[in-house]
Amino acid sequence: MTSLKQLRYFESVARHLHFGRAAEHCAVSQPALSMQIRELEEELGLKLFERLARGARLTPEGREVERRVARILAEIRDLDDYAKQRGAPLAGPLHLGVIPSLAPYVLPPLLPLVQRRFPELDLSIRETQTQHLVDELLDGRLDLLLLALPVEHGEVETMTLFEDRFLLAYPPERSLDKDVLATPELLKADRLLLLEEGHCLRDQALALCEMRQIDSINTFGASSLSTIVQMVANGMGMTLLPEIAVDLETRHQHVGLKRFAEPQPYRCIGLAWRKSSPRKPDYVALGNLVVEVTGAKAA
Repeated sequence: MTSLKQLRYFESVARHLHFGRAAEHCAVSQPALSMQIRELEEELGLKLFERLARGARLTPEGREVERRVARILAEIRDLDDYAKQRGAPLAGPLHLGVIPSLAPYVLPPLLPLVQRRFPELDLSIRETQTQHLVDELLDGRLDLLLLALPVEHGEVETMTLFEDRFLLAYPPERSLDKDVLATPELLKADRLLLLEEGHCLRDQALALCEMRQIDSINTFGASSLSTIVQMVANGMGMTLLPEIAVDLETRHQHVGLKRFAEPQPYRCIGLAWRKSSPRKPDYVALGNLVVEVTGAKAA
């Protein structure tokens, strides 16, 4: 009969695609882990991995088993969370995922506050792009996401925290009348500097400017807003800068900033978690702390 241990070992090998690293992650010897995987394959009557000289690869059957095992382990984690939820609020482990265009501006003030108010909370942070975060939420590796909404998935519940307005950031030598508000047309008139593909902020900028044909415009891909702002400061183009990032990113870089004409463009910042999770009160409490430290007006 398939055991929970076997499923956890399988999940680790599927994640690392390496038996040695998976065994190290599970704190067992590689022979012991390999034996459990072989027994699981025998019980299911399926070959789950191709053994390679320098790792492993999931077979087509293995990929389907991986999808099902992820759901099973996520349900088990939610069961554990249910038991823990009966105790103190915001206590025990919580795995939080954050998008890169929020993490540098929210986490520095948030983490000390969380530590002071909820010392029993063991918070782990994962920073990466939206799609990776959602995938890891659904398979149970993450409990909660802080990101730009919407997240459209039937198994995900969301909570709106605040609106983060965009400003036009432009080179200091560019002359713009101080009384004129920014418009999307201004962004079309110069080189548009954007985060690399996969960042939701890039998609939001293109949508605002009605630029769907990316090949027809002159853009630049970067992995951080800091790089983009440095390029703007050196006259290489314009960008859309979220208001939450303005203070930090313009502290040492001289750039021009303009608000947009009404209705001002913005992104909606919020939380996302699995609907099956019993820890919604914890997530709401953490969301309230995010609103508090950002000084944003709660949605």
